[in-house]
Amino acid sequence: MLLLAKAALGMSTLVAAAGLYVFNEGVIRVDIDQHRSDSGSHIHLWVPAALVSTGMHLVPRRQMLHTAERVRPYVPVLREIAKELRKYPDAEFVDVSSGTDHVRVAMSGGKLRIDAVSEDGDVVHLSVPPEVLSDVAYQLESQAPGV
Repeated sequence: MLLLAKAALGMSTLVAAAGLYVFNEGVIRVDIDQHRSDSGSHIHLWVPAALVSTGMHLVPRRQMLHTAERVRPYVPVLREIAKELRKYPDAEFVDVSSGTDHVRVAMSGGKLRIDAVSEDGDVVHLSVPPEVLSDVAYQLESQAPGV
């Protein structure tokens, strides 16, 4: 019985440590609400940010090289944007309204938030930790030399 209790404690500790690691970088949140008269879609995703860099390791090498080649001019910009965003944990960068359309890009609570509302009533909210941008730039540079 004591052995079973130790095994359960060990498994609980392992699950807790894995959870801390996965959620260490934060969460990417995507909320999409599409309003239509006949139907509509509502998509709400919460994805651990660590899955982005892990997922990039699973992309086939040929595809990663192709992608890195296409985004080569933008990788230094992405790296700098990610670095600079950390300096502005709460700042508004873009807030544009045109009729009933509205787009807002801001850092809020240390996360990059993009909010868009269309004339049709469609709503998109995206929340991304800036570390994700750094991870993407790093992965593109490390897996495709010369980028």
